[in-house]
Amino acid sequence: MLFTTMTNAEELTDTQKKLLKTFHDEFVLITPGKGDFPKSFEMGSAAANESPKHKVSFNYSFYVAKYEVPQNLWEAVTGSNPSRWKGARNSVEELTFNDAQKFCKTVTDMMRKAKLIDQNQEIRLPSEAEWEYFARAGTKTVYSFGDDVKLLSDYGWFTGNAAGNDPPVGVKKPNAWGLYDIHGYLWEWCTDTGSDSYKAAPKDGSAQINNKLKTRVLRGGSWKDKAEKLTSSYRFIAPADLTDDAVGLRCILTKQ
Repeated sequence: MLFTTMTNAEELTDTQKKLLKTFHDEFVLITPGKGDFPKSFEMGSAAANESPKHKVSFNYSFYVAKYEVPQNLWEAVTGSNPSRWKGARNSVEELTFNDAQKFCKTVTDMMRKAKLIDQNQEIRLPSEAEWEYFARAGTKTVYSFGDDVKLLSDYGWFTGNAAGNDPPVGVKKPNAWGLYDIHGYLWEWCTDTGSDSYKAAPKDGSAQINNKLKTRVLRGGSWKDKAEKLTSSYRFIAPADLTDDAVGLRCILTKQ
């Protein structure tokens, strides 16, 4: 996919500034250990590639985008829109892992230029430990809203209620942190290359990387999937060059 490149002398357009400002304002601060949200959580489940369950602890705060990246922002940043299901505020899809990574790098540069973030801050993809932590929002249940699958239609798009990736972001209910479309809508890329178990998984929120693998982890399920793939712990290990109209991204904002 072609990305628009910007020189240091090139000015941001008014449209770009407006969309970048909206993107910045929609980040939600996640502070482990504050209020009802623990500093540590039990990651995983008893399922084969979601085990063994293990404790992950955070000693840092970070920001999470309230929504998956919408198409109008993607187009303003990259100069293109690969999505099958067109809509300005629909989540962008048909992205490889590298596409998602390049977007994060480019939007970081643009937001620094617009003075929306500091030079030591960056936009990036979450590790899957970070993803599961902010998806659960302090819960230990199958979904962020509990264990009752009958409530899933209130929180996410899946095979039970979706005909495509057509609605805009944020139509369903959010989790307790105010994050929308955590369950369903689109799969979201994480930085981990993934493995068949958590036996060697980091316990500090960082990503599990094996440079010999050409895979990455997707989280959250999508409009194409049944309810059991939309849980807080379900993980899908896919080729990094996968493109699909059920695959997008959600960004986090951290210090480098």
